[in-house]
Amino acid sequence: MIRKTRTASQLQDEVSRRIQRLQEVVDEGVKIRVPRPQLQEPDATGCNWDIKHFGNLGGYQRDVAAIVAAVRKEFNLSTEEKDLNSLFGDATPTAE
Repeated sequence: MIRKTRTASQLQDEVSRRIQRLQEVVDEGVKIRVPRPQLQEPDATGCNWDIKHFGNLGGYQRDVAAIVAAVRKEFNLSTEEKDLNSLFGDATPTAE
C-alpha cells in the first residue's frame, strides 16, 4: 500500500481526531494531548515518523498505540521544506 503524504500538523490532527472518537474517551470526557509527529529514518515498513509522549494518556495506551499504528500505515510525514517567500508572492527585495 502506498502511503499518502501529510504535514506534521495534519498527522497530529488525524491522530487526535481518531483518539477523540474512541467511545471510552467520549464517555469519560478525557482530552488526550497529541504531540507533533517526529521525522525519523524510514523503518522496515517504510514509515518515516512516529509520535511519543502523549499527554493525559491514562489507561488508553493500548488504544492510542493501535491508532498511531493505523495512521502510520496510511501516511508518511512530508519532508518538503516550504519556501516562506512564496507565501508573500514572488517579489524579491530590490536595492534602491
